Amino acid sequence: MTDASKLDINRGTTLCMSVSARPSNFGTRFHNHLYVALGLDFVYKAFGVQDIAGVVAGVRALGVRGCAVSMPFKEAVIPLLDELDASAAAIGSVNTIVNTEGHLKAFNTDYTAIQLLIERHALNPDARVVLRGSGGMGKAVASALRDAGFTRGVIVARNEAAGRELAERCGWDWHPTTPDIQDGDLLVNVTPLGMAGGPDEHTLAFTPEAIARAGTVFDVVALPSETPLIVEARRQGRPVVTGLEVVALQALEQFVLYTGVRPTDEQVRSAVEFART
Repeated sequence: MTDASKLDINRGTTLCMSVSARPSNFGTRFHNHLYVALGLDFVYKAFGVQDIAGVVAGVRALGVRGCAVSMPFKEAVIPLLDELDASAAAIGSVNTIVNTEGHLKAFNTDYTAIQLLIERHALNPDARVVLRGSGGMGKAVASALRDAGFTRGVIVARNEAAGRELAERCGWDWHPTTPDIQDGDLLVNVTPLGMAGGPDEHTLAFTPEAIARAGTVFDVVALPSETPLIVEARRQGRPVVTGLEVVALQALEQFVLYTGVRPTDEQVRSAVEFART
């Protein structure tokens, strides 16, 4: 029996949720573990969905307090909301909705998490960044790096319009393919490459040769926490930043937005360990 099973769900329980095309269990276990630890009358449930407009209407109609938004809805959800926090407006991407008496405000805690990780890992703003991907998470990562002073970078993306737009926003370059553009001091994967259960779960986002020449390798994919990219980087002795670090920090900031309560560091560590099992 897990800690989450101790939730005393009743008609007054506050509901929070997440929506994604391919949901994981991390958020559900993380939030529910903290609800029990802190004695909060909340419950959290993940949903795999396709109809984001229907989801937002349901959040509003049912009084759902908070809703995490994952791929592929981080940009499509914006026109359906009432207000954008600066963290979401600056990026043009949403990963969190907070419902206050029917008023839906959007945030981007991915951006906040990346800011914290840049500081935690002492990433050097003089580094040349090669960032693969240009979706909602790519916007959050690239924007956080830009705002931390990273001026040299390239966005590697098959979608030329999105790739060029993101590159221009950061003052970086864009490139459509990877083989001749992979060398960088900081390699960042923000694509689904290496994600468990996907068609490319065994695919490296960067070549072993590029990894060997990198200063740091950063993969935002959290499932598994040890992606093929992270495994290869560790094998070569490269410093890494993992998707598990990202998902844990962004989930913590969502928890605070939903509940108004900030857990202790020990409570967060316990929740992360519980969510991983």
